[in-house]
Amino acid sequence: MSEVRRNRAELAREKKATFGADVDLQQYQILAEDQAEALDFDTLTTKDREKIIQSGVDLEEKGRAGTFLQADHRIVHCAVTQPGLEVLPMAQALEEYAWLEEYYWQAVDVDADKYTAQAELHFQNGYFIRALEGQQVTTPIQACLYMKHENTAQNVHNIIIAEEGSELNIITGCATSPHLQSGIHIGISEFYVKRGAKLTFTMIHDWAEDVMVRPRSGIVVEEDGLFLSNYVCLKPVRSLQMYPTTRLTGPGAVARFHSILVAPPGCELDTGARVVLEAPHTRAEIISRTITTGGVIKARGHLKGLKPDVKAHLECHGLILAEEGTIHAIPELEAHKAGAEMSHEAAVGKIAEEEIEYLMARGLTEEEATATIVRGFLNVQIEGLPPELQAKVDQAIEESEMSMM
Repeated sequence: MSEVRRNRAELAREKKATFGADVDLQQYQILAEDQAEALDFDTLTTKDREKIIQSGVDLEEKGRAGTFLQADHRIVHCAVTQPGLEVLPMAQALEEYAWLEEYYWQAVDVDADKYTAQAELHFQNGYFIRALEGQQVTTPIQACLYMKHENTAQNVHNIIIAEEGSELNIITGCATSPHLQSGIHIGISEFYVKRGAKLTFTMIHDWAEDVMVRPRSGIVVEEDGLFLSNYVCLKPVRSLQMYPTTRLTGPGAVARFHSILVAPPGCELDTGARVVLEAPHTRAEIISRTITTGGVIKARGHLKGLKPDVKAHLECHGLILAEEGTIHAIPELEAHKAGAEMSHEAAVGKIAEEEIEYLMARGLTEEEATATIVRGFLNVQIEGLPPELQAKVDQAIEESEMSMM
């Protein structure tokens, strides 16, 4: 840890985040190295295995180019099956690659808020994933950050690099042990998409009802690079606040964000994305589908065009399925040059009675009609998403339907 970086983090220990409920970090325990049990695939309990599988991880590693699994701060499993791909625990990568300091805390500021500060001051590993130049790693890499101990803080730092002309497809699942009720997850993720590279990142969250979640992500996309992010959160969580920022630094760079969110009663989701189009001919898209069954959702989006000949679109659609539920759509467009083409649309409301009546007239019960409409609303086919990752998104939606109805 550099002295300058540590000092910046120390000064930000109590710095509140711009968005989201403030969390008292002192109430959560930070496990010492000898407090977390050593685990591997074979020693996971049946219930732990089931919960990890629900987050999208295949424990048999069939059709996977690599696997990373961390429980609390212990590495459970780390493996690679395809050449041209690196998957390492973050601490090991920092030790082996001196050049990694050029990427570490470069896309996210270490002193952005109290959560980034804690991730630096109480570093607990994370993963490093890298596709070497020209390598097409089309088979998914899977990663899981798992919380097993009650009322603890998990502080991880991840770096993902798609080198020039490469391709990466990552599915990551974050989850908690079935017996765990409360805790906080702080995850720093830095993505670097080099010239002509493609990186698809699909994240499925499956937390506990009293868990606080504070991801902090930064993305840099170079010339003709493509970053595709898909986020799915359909299970209860006490409070989630995330607002990844992407910089499109080279001509022809593209970023697309798709999110699917459900907020049950007692759940607060403050999510969104920000894309800064810094180079000509860059493109950006932010699309969200949100449903509240009693919780609160704030769906943010910020598109900032700094050059002419950029195109960007922001879209937020929300369904309110309970009287006490709230959805607040906050779209923001910012153009600094003539010729920037930017648009947004937002729509929030209840299911129209005539839609339900139409389906009931064709033999469906009211409950079946509502379920059909919700399924159609959430089932968004994501352009460019590999079929296997789309199947994982679809599976997560199907598993959530019964709990929503």
